[in-house]
Amino acid sequence: MDSSTKLGLALFVFLIPAARVSAETVPCQPVKFEQSEYTVCEVDLRRQSIRLFWKKPNGHPYGYPSSLPPALGYRSGRLLFATNGGMYHRDNSPVGLYVEEGRELVHANTSAGPGNFHMRPNGVFYVTGEIAGIQETRSFIKRRPQVDFATQSGPMLVIDGKMHTRFARYGGSRKYRAGVGSRDPNSVVFAVSESEVSFVEFARLFRDKLQSKNALFLDGGSATSFYSPVLGRNSNLLPLGPIIGVYGPD
Repeated sequence: MDSSTKLGLALFVFLIPAARVSAETVPCQPVKFEQSEYTVCEVDLRRQSIRLFWKKPNGHPYGYPSSLPPALGYRSGRLLFATNGGMYHRDNSPVGLYVEEGRELVHANTSAGPGNFHMRPNGVFYVTGEIAGIQETRSFIKRRPQVDFATQSGPMLVIDGKMHTRFARYGGSRKYRAGVGSRDPNSVVFAVSESEVSFVEFARLFRDKLQSKNALFLDGGSATSFYSPVLGRNSNLLPLGPIIGVYGPD
C-alpha cells in the first residue's frame, strides 16, 4: 500500500445467511479457491448498476459504505453491496484518476513511487452505462474514453489473460485484499478475501477461477471493507476514500 494512502481497516467476515436471500437479489456467494475463502459478487450491468462515491453534496467524504444512498430511484433500485473503490490519501481523496457522473474530479497519476499503487502497470476500472472494463492506466489515458465513472488503483492483477509479471517472481506479502475483474463488456466480478492472501494467489483467483481477462487490485491491508444492507453485513470501522456501490432491483 502506498505510504501516503490510508487503508480501509475493517474486520470482514461474510457468511451467506438463509437461502431466502437469492443470488438475483444479492449477486454474492462464498467461493473457496486454493485453500482460501473469498466472497465473490458477480454483476451484470444489464440488471444492476455500479456507482462510485467520494463526497456527499455538502463536500464531506461519505467515508463509510453505510452512508451511501440506500436507493437511487426506480431504475437503479436499492443498494445491494458496497466495497473499497480504490486507494486514497490521508484526507480521503483518491490517489489517482477519479471520475464521477462524467466529471473528472482527480487527474490520472502516472508518477513513480513506492507501494502497491505505483507497482506498474496499475490500471483504471471504468463504467459507462451498461458497459464496464479495466485497462492499464497509460492505455486508458491514450484512448481518453468518455466514461460515467472511473477509479485508478494498482497494481493490475491480470492483464490480457496473464498475471502481472512481478507476481511470477514475487508472490508478495499476505494481506486481506479486494479487487475487481472484467469478463465481457456487460459483466464484472468483485472479490474480497476472508483471510490474508498474496498477490499471486489473488491474481490466480481472477484468472483461473473467475475467468477474468483483466483484473485490478482495489485496496486491502489488515482487513477489507464490505457492506450489504440486504445481507445485514457491515465490516467498515475506519473511513474510506472512493467507494463502489452496486444497486439493483428489489
